[in-house]
Amino acid sequence: MPNIKIFSGSSHPDLSQKIADRLGLELGKVVTKKFSNQETCVEIGESVRGEDVYIVQSGCGEINDNLMELLIMINACKIASASRVTAVIPCFPYARQDKKDKVGSRAPISAKLVANMLSVAGADHIITMDLHASQIQGFFDIPVDNLYAEPAVLKWIKENINEWKNCTIVSPDAGGAKRVTSIADRLNVDFALIHKERKKANEVDRMVLVGDVKDRVAILVDDMADTCGTICHAADKLVSAGATKVYAILTHGIFSGPAISRINTANFEAVVVTNTIPQEDKIKHCNKIQVIDISMILAEAIRRTHNGESVSYLFSHVPL
Repeated sequence: MPNIKIFSGSSHPDLSQKIADRLGLELGKVVTKKFSNQETCVEIGESVRGEDVYIVQSGCGEINDNLMELLIMINACKIASASRVTAVIPCFPYARQDKKDKVGSRAPISAKLVANMLSVAGADHIITMDLHASQIQGFFDIPVDNLYAEPAVLKWIKENINEWKNCTIVSPDAGGAKRVTSIADRLNVDFALIHKERKKANEVDRMVLVGDVKDRVAILVDDMADTCGTICHAADKLVSAGATKVYAILTHGIFSGPAISRINTANFEAVVVTNTIPQEDKIKHCNKIQVIDISMILAEAIRRTHNGESVSYLFSHVPL
């Protein structure tokens, strides 16, 4: 493809390489380093004048450093006369801080701040995946393509769970109801949801199952799992409600803090995540984690964007 350059930030070089390989391109030359005072320094090692530039950087690992690196890379390309700069952000950082949740709260809306920062840095377009709240697209005044892992998840379920026709898709909280009903409709199976009451963030108090999982395979679906307290409690709840097996399928496997030890002791057949966040280190410590590769979805979105085609095909299909 002419007039296109793909650069990788340091958050997820493996995914960037897979995207470039899929498109038959070389990753652009870029050197990212830190000065001794920990300031980030980025040097773009080739001309981007008049090019359509894509910068792949996920919101994971050292999130703040990686976000700053992305902003500097966008700006470096913009002031080097790139014709268009697209930030490809598989896992959008600060997506959970998307509203003031309490009346009269002084909480920040950090997702909006990140949107402003990306725009001011010079991004012309954002490609991301499974935003925590799809309204985040409205925080931007530039086009945002929010892709979905759902087609890849459906494919995985049909290929790896033999009893999928007799399963129940379960949302671990009321907020994910729309996501699970969509998957349940596409598979033509039932859905259920778990209502949880929280006293404070990352701690769940009480869980109530709404729906029937008795003598069925239960598949928990959520957009992300961080410390995994919610999904591990949910798995126990499903087993006690008579589920024969429990799977968890998550787009973004953050797995911080006690997550891995919780998964190892929980009642899961498998915990399936996509590679929007690198999982190599986690897999070494937990054999229940399985990974769905979504690089072809991002690569196809880049190809279609570059050629001026619609990306809506990807909302219901996995590219071959």
